[in-house]
Amino acid sequence: MNHPQERVWTPYIGPFDPCPPITQKTYSTPPQLFIHFQPPNLPQFSPMDALKHGTLWPALYSPYESKWGKGR
Repeated sequence: MNHPQERVWTPYIGPFDPCPPITQKTYSTPPQLFIHFQPPNLPQFSPMDALKHGTLWPALYSPYESKWGKGR
């Protein structure tokens, strides 16, 4: 697990599954699920950093890592 917003799920593996089992799956939980309203005095990125991160507030930043190349 690389980031605190990434969760791990262990699916059920049946005895008659025809494919090789995937023992752990990961999924992302975006921060806006846990912030219901904008608190006052929330810290902000500088304008250039906000453009790089795609959000003005660090609390709402969620990094994205492509899983396409992982494990190949």
